[in-house]
Amino acid sequence: MGPDSEGTIVAVPCARRHIRALIQRNRHPKPSPLAPAVRFCDTSAMPDLSHEIRLGHAETFPVCGVDEAGRGPLAGPVVAAAVLLPCGGGIPDWCAGIDDSKVVKQAKREALFALICQNAPYGVGIASVAEIDEINILQATFLAMRRAVEGLAAMTGKMPALALVDGNQRPPLPCAVQTLVDGDALSLSIAAASIIAKVTRDKMMGQLALEYPGYGWERNQGYGTAQHRAAIKTLGATPHHRRSFAPVSQQLALTL
Repeated sequence: MGPDSEGTIVAVPCARRHIRALIQRNRHPKPSPLAPAVRFCDTSAMPDLSHEIRLGHAETFPVCGVDEAGRGPLAGPVVAAAVLLPCGGGIPDWCAGIDDSKVVKQAKREALFALICQNAPYGVGIASVAEIDEINILQATFLAMRRAVEGLAAMTGKMPALALVDGNQRPPLPCAVQTLVDGDALSLSIAAASIIAKVTRDKMMGQLALEYPGYGWERNQGYGTAQHRAAIKTLGATPHHRRSFAPVSQQLALTL
């Protein structure tokens, strides 16, 4: 399996034998503008800049990474980030340890968040609970991504030429888009964006937890844990709960 009909870069399963040889063969492809690529699985590999280098140019065709946090929770906004990493001279030392936010422990994730903010241009986009309920979570995610890219452009004074977006769904952005399945594990700029989005949203949920105690948002970040669902049943829904999500709407229906 390789790129799909829309040019999405997909990961393909492979046997463990010969895996490192396959990785080396495909990890540094020859430059080819917007050409799809295949990434072979390697659980030990860290994300790198090979996709950014292949697709763009640091000065004339800058490529940013885009990712989101918070599509699945029952409460809180969805947050996206766009990050532009330097691609001209290899991976900077300060990027060491940047990985998919889901596999990085909280303390390290927050330290990497600070490093990324200090060393790379980035933008953050937020779509509110009201927007999620009005236009659905997918469209709200796309809206947050658009705001993130626009925020990055405002910081740099220039719209990125291309956004490398995690996943296989192509958001309507004010620049060209290339999707990359499992991008937060493959692309360093997407991994950096995943950290910015995740830490930003976690901090927001921590603040909301102070305003609405009892739901455990400081621990579950609004996801539908057993404790959170029980709290909705006991305490009711807050203005920050997504009423378009079935577990919330069903509980509200029971209380009417």
